Amino acid sequence: MLYTELVQLWDEAVQAVDAKDWQGALAKLEQISEPTSRTLFNAASAHLALGQLDLALRALDLTIAKDERLAVGFFQRAAVMMQIDRLEEALSDCIWAQKHMRGNMVIDYRQLGLRFKLYSWQVLYNAAAVYCRMGQWEQAKEVLQSASQERGGGGRGGNIEVAQDSITREEVLDPLLVPEGVVFRPRKQDVEQLGQRDFLGKAKVISSMIPNDDFGGFEPLRLQKPGFYEPKMDGAQDSRYMRIRTPYMARGPGQLTVPGGAMVFLFSEEDRDGMATVIYDGQRGLLPVTLLEPADLKTSKGKKENRVPSGIPLPPGLKPPTRPKAQPSPAAPPRVPFTSDTPPPSYTTATHAPPPALEPPKYTANRGSDQYAASAEGAEAGSVVVKVHYTYTVALSVPLDTPYHELKEQIAQKLGQPASQLRLRHKQHGSRALIPLGGEEEPGHIVQEVAEAGRATLWCQTEDPLANRSILYQMVALYDYAAQGPEDLEFSEGDTIDILGEVNEEWLEGHCAGSIGIFPSCFAYRENVNITQSLEL
Repeated sequence: MLYTELVQLWDEAVQAVDAKDWQGALAKLEQISEPTSRTLFNAASAHLALGQLDLALRALDLTIAKDERLAVGFFQRAAVMMQIDRLEEALSDCIWAQKHMRGNMVIDYRQLGLRFKLYSWQVLYNAAAVYCRMGQWEQAKEVLQSASQERGGGGRGGNIEVAQDSITREEVLDPLLVPEGVVFRPRKQDVEQLGQRDFLGKAKVISSMIPNDDFGGFEPLRLQKPGFYEPKMDGAQDSRYMRIRTPYMARGPGQLTVPGGAMVFLFSEEDRDGMATVIYDGQRGLLPVTLLEPADLKTSKGKKENRVPSGIPLPPGLKPPTRPKAQPSPAAPPRVPFTSDTPPPSYTTATHAPPPALEPPKYTANRGSDQYAASAEGAEAGSVVVKVHYTYTVALSVPLDTPYHELKEQIAQKLGQPASQLRLRHKQHGSRALIPLGGEEEPGHIVQEVAEAGRATLWCQTEDPLANRSILYQMVALYDYAAQGPEDLEFSEGDTIDILGEVNEEWLEGHCAGSIGIFPSCFAYRENVNITQSLEL
């Protein structure tokens, strides 16, 4: 239920209470689907005014269930309990009301919308009235004496001396209640906000001072294509930019002084005096139409073709390249002839390519190595901390002279995998490509060859189905590629891809992270080839 609807019904119920229309007030309060403790207290007050004690008690039960620390709720319910002879429960409510006053002599409920002050002596007075009904006159006299002492600090209503005389004569005392018609009211600010307010005001029609003003001075949005983005400019026939042939000096009011060759924007067409309104250097004024000529903003095709790229790589096109047609037989994809700079189709030579001539952007391979810095510093002299990236990351400390095959055995024991099925790779300094750890089975190769500053980072994979396949070369992923079909190879930006074959000019077959599939060639590049050249192919 909206808060505005709650306030609306609450305010209408309070107005009905002020008019002594108790049934109307109850009808409004019953329409509240999510009543609060204060609206339930108001319903109990209306039932009391109608003499419906059972319904009033039920409403007060719901009130206290909503707010368990509402002292005036316990005070009102104790008085109702006395009227229906539920004395033990009435005495309990008096005790709870006194407890929730938290040692205060008085609680003013005006801030909550109830114009009533509950005094501590009033609670004691009702407790004495309960003892009177229970026949415990001595206890009633003691409690009333305490009420008389607390009433001396202030308060109004209730004659304690008359009540003491009544107890002496063993006459039952009438309980004190919140006065009839005193209910919780909504905040005045909330009620004032119920009316609709016009924040925008009425619309006003504003006419333009320029005749036939159908142009606002802004060019429409133009589509952009992927690549080196530049604003597209139309030719002279569609442009409102003009160039002034000769310098012009202002000769009358409203005219502009413009140097020769300057470019201006034509704001309105020629008027009867042969003058046109233009905008130059942020100012609007008049210039002779005879001095204006269209400005050709079109650039030549030769300049566009010979333009040197600014270094921003072209993203993949909006549409993927044409997929290769399915081969009729499961034969291996066709291989392209090798050139002089292409390594032979062997695993060792393909993965041990010479360093590239042009380094790609710097890439930190040992991301997260800071967490192992303390281990490296605390290691003994002559040892190295090896961090291994698997499906999870592990670290171990080994001596510098540990051979590769012993290191592989320790890593296999750490990962719980057979050493024969593990494949270790590392990255050379300044490179993003993963290179197999050479000489795993040959003696003489130790961990010190791949360690830097007491640390070494390796990448570990289980054996993949590459036993009978040759790797032509390796590429690094430029962008993330999500598989569009079961035959696609999925990878992330920065992954190293082993190229197994070239399907056609746009698709390659590769291997990455234990999977083999095809992918668009524009999503990756070779480290030993210029990035821009590889993208233009």
